[in-house]
Amino acid sequence: MTVLNIMEMASLIKLYIDYRLKEQSPLKLVLISAGVAYSAACLQNFLTDPELTAVERAKRYIFSWIRIIPLVKKKVEEERLKAKTLMEEDMNKCTKSLSVYYQLPKKGRSVDEIAKEASEYLELGDCDWKAGGLSGCVYNVDPEVTTLVTQVYGMSAWTNPLHPDVFPGIRKMEAEIVQMAIDMFHGGSEACGTMTSGGSESLLLAVKAYRDYARNVKGIRNPEILMPASGHAAFDKASQLYRMRLVRVPVDPKTHKADVKAMEKAINKNTCMLLASAPGFPHGVIDPVGEIAALGRKYDIPVHVDACLGGFVIAFMEEAGYPLPLFDFRVDGVTSISADTHKYGYAPKGSSIILYSHPKYRQQQFFVATEWPGGIYASPTLAGSRPGGLIAACWASMMYYGRNGYVEATKKITETHRFIEIGLRQINGLRVMGHPEACCVAVDSVEFNIYRVSDAMAKKGWSLSPLQFPSSIHLTVTYLHTREGVAERFINDMRETVAEIMKNPKAEAEGSAVIYGMAQSIPDRSMVSDIASVFLESIYNLKTDIVSNGHSK
Repeated sequence: MTVLNIMEMASLIKLYIDYRLKEQSPLKLVLISAGVAYSAACLQNFLTDPELTAVERAKRYIFSWIRIIPLVKKKVEEERLKAKTLMEEDMNKCTKSLSVYYQLPKKGRSVDEIAKEASEYLELGDCDWKAGGLSGCVYNVDPEVTTLVTQVYGMSAWTNPLHPDVFPGIRKMEAEIVQMAIDMFHGGSEACGTMTSGGSESLLLAVKAYRDYARNVKGIRNPEILMPASGHAAFDKASQLYRMRLVRVPVDPKTHKADVKAMEKAINKNTCMLLASAPGFPHGVIDPVGEIAALGRKYDIPVHVDACLGGFVIAFMEEAGYPLPLFDFRVDGVTSISADTHKYGYAPKGSSIILYSHPKYRQQQFFVATEWPGGIYASPTLAGSRPGGLIAACWASMMYYGRNGYVEATKKITETHRFIEIGLRQINGLRVMGHPEACCVAVDSVEFNIYRVSDAMAKKGWSLSPLQFPSSIHLTVTYLHTREGVAERFINDMRETVAEIMKNPKAEAEGSAVIYGMAQSIPDRSMVSDIASVFLESIYNLKTDIVSNGHSK
């Protein structure tokens, strides 16, 4: 078809549209125009949503239509209500024998009364977490450290680093924590950072810093995050909060480490940061930081090392006699590192650190409002007011352990980690996933539903972490597992559990094994999200069997 023919056809189409429009009333024309404009806007949003890939957008669109089918909608709601009832009952099983406060007590309680009741609350639950049965969660229960941090927190309970002029001692403590961490991770003279409330905030701030750096310095209008699929879910949270596209690249199926070649192929003009985990939460493996940093140098893209889980282990492994490939600021191209002090740093919950190789990145993390009638408002992190007591308690923990203390703890944890890995590899029916280098050991099975193991181990007092894609479970080794006999008991219980399951490996799963297996098989992930939301809602549900006594309903 010639250009002339195309132009003639376009003219004929235009004439036809003009003719048809002349036959319509003005109101109808307005309605048609509005409908077309609305449809075009919906289509544009569908095609350009920065948080989703085209496949994800299509899947969400299709499943959203399926879920409004009356029969489907009814069934989904029935299952949701069933899950809600079960979760609320389970959440309240330990507290139903207690009265519930639905409003402030009319008269304030005495100190002794409050302390007594608080003690009763804190003794609820049947998990003996001090005995070492947990995967992660609680990393140390040293009574001397507990006494120390409690005392220091009490001394600083009313302090707030938002006012450094009022509380200069808290400012000094935070600055010293950052400097000690910079030394741990071999930062240069320009390295800097801040404390945060935990690993999620550290990662959220790293993303904000690189998003704003990309926009303000490099002129990238729609910055994107590029990371291995094993990267922490906090990056999904950042993607939602900041409305950024998150590109997840599959990991190597054997090593479970980042596939650097696949990452390079996924880099585009909008990529504002690359991620390496050290180690990753699912499998305890360390991504090839050097290779990912080389990509960062090649394409001028900042590289973040997420060491939130094991930063206070891997930083001391070389001195403990377990050298690793370089992963910190000694690697040219690494521009930021996050590490949680409230895990293997043995500080109370609610503290982490985000470090940068240069102030030009940290500056983009800061928030400043210059037009507020209340004055110029500036905060270094997401929060405004922050608990100075947690900063002081973290400082106290780090001063208590010192470098030698952390090295000794790391040696014990790593020895226990290796012992558990070897023991699990010797159990018929289990497969250790990859070659875990620190903190976690994950296992799966081709013989049976692996979640049956976690259910059975729960009855023996062990709480293991369920993983997905692929189905697996892991144990995060903490200082509690280094106690005499704990690791041996874990291996023996695992050996007995798996041997029992292997007697009938194809038996139907029960309990949580059914739930986790089903959750992975549901293609509509919004349904899984709904069930997870029901769980979160149940946390705030209160039920009691006690008849009203003045403060219960």
